Amino acid sequence: MGRFVNAGNNAFQVTLNSEIYVDKTGLLEYTNHVMDTNSKFICNSRPRRFGKSITADMLTAYYCIGCDSENMFAGLQISNSPDFHEHLNRYDVIHLDIQWCMEPSGGSEHILSYITENVLQELREYYPSALPEHVRSLPDALSYINTATGKKFVVIIDEWDVLIRDQSTNKKVQEEYINFLRGLFKGSEPTKYIQLAYLTGILPIKKIKTQSALNNFEEFTMLDAGSLAQYIGFTEEEVKQLCIKYEQDFEKVKHWYDGYLLEEYQVYNPKAVVSLMQKGKFKSYWSETGTYRAITPLINMDFAGLKTAVIEMLAGGEVAVDVSSFQNDVSSFSDKDDILTYLIHLGYLGYNQERETAFIPNEEIRQELIKATRKLL
Repeated sequence: MGRFVNAGNNAFQVTLNSEIYVDKTGLLEYTNHVMDTNSKFICNSRPRRFGKSITADMLTAYYCIGCDSENMFAGLQISNSPDFHEHLNRYDVIHLDIQWCMEPSGGSEHILSYITENVLQELREYYPSALPEHVRSLPDALSYINTATGKKFVVIIDEWDVLIRDQSTNKKVQEEYINFLRGLFKGSEPTKYIQLAYLTGILPIKKIKTQSALNNFEEFTMLDAGSLAQYIGFTEEEVKQLCIKYEQDFEKVKHWYDGYLLEEYQVYNPKAVVSLMQKGKFKSYWSETGTYRAITPLINMDFAGLKTAVIEMLAGGEVAVDVSSFQNDVSSFSDKDDILTYLIHLGYLGYNQERETAFIPNEEIRQELIKATRKLL
């Protein structure tokens, strides 16, 4: 097993070893269903601490060839699926955590070369005769291997949008990164060597003008979670069961941590709920997510109607929001709707898809927004 190619199931085992684990393996039923179809390109975006990395580790553990994960998934929801064994540990998996790669690569401008060099080295160990020495491109390498062996790959990218968010003013880095992703996933050749692609991060795929840079991806977001709604955060029924086990007042938990409306599901922040169950203390755990410092400058932007909208939501109201113009980056804000849309993706606001309105989802977020806006409003 390698670090990036077929990394095994150890990371997901750590999650299963934890005191609290809520079974989200039903997501695998969906990914199995779309395997090697036009819907096999998935971008599932959600806020920090909503289980992005755990999901990426789960996918790796389930699909990764070279390890035996049957006992790990036995008793979990996916084990009841008719195609459980059909896809279990059957594929070469490339799992990349872009955030983690930042430090060993030496910075954002070197991430792509770091990933390419290391993944190619590991692929050559698996397929020495199928991968010519002159190949220096990851998409080219996957194409060569597929042509020689017929093998297809599961590619999982965690924190896919780090370079979009953290390098918002570095156009060179962003363009190189988007081109890298296009080469890996866009066009007729990737359809041959990709069995499944799963990207996860805070932001949906970056838009160029009004079109997605990777318009072959199916998007599942805090604006439109679609069929993956129940796998983004904890559902109400899951939280009720935890409240029974840990003897917590469900209505109080609901007041503090509920509020995200995804399709027909009331969704709770997993990090906050787990922290409450373990520590027994009702408070805001949100500032631990690392996005708190971003709120004040966002709300302080001089867009007409923005501060009024925030005041209205703090008073318990909902405000209309047009989410269509946001370009899915943090350098192209043009009006209050862009800011509100970004805050929805960050998890600081909920979104009612039917009414097209934004609102403050719960007491935890209300407290954070009050602190952020105390000197501004």
